[in-house]
Amino acid sequence: MMMPWPYPEFPYTGGPEPDDADVRLSSLVAQRLSADWTTRRQQITVTVQNRVVILAGLVADPETRRVAAELAWDVPGVFDVCNALRLYGGRRTRR
Repeated sequence: MMMPWPYPEFPYTGGPEPDDADVRLSSLVAQRLSADWTTRRQQITVTVQNRVVILAGLVADPETRRVAAELAWDVPGVFDVCNALRLYGGRRTRR
């Protein structure tokens, strides 16, 4: 769930309210990640849009990245998972 931030000179007229299902899914995925010993001390941000879980942040190794995605998939009601987690010290390859 991402909320838009209005410019100060314009009054905030609202916008789409976050879907209750998305808020619930975000909370459930975050709880699962914080309860699992593999992912609990990692820097993972959970965002949910239209039942699609987006995982972002930094993790220690590929195994932790895989486990985080599996935990998100295991939450009932999740339609898809976008695993955008990066590894600490990840190098960019030259093209």
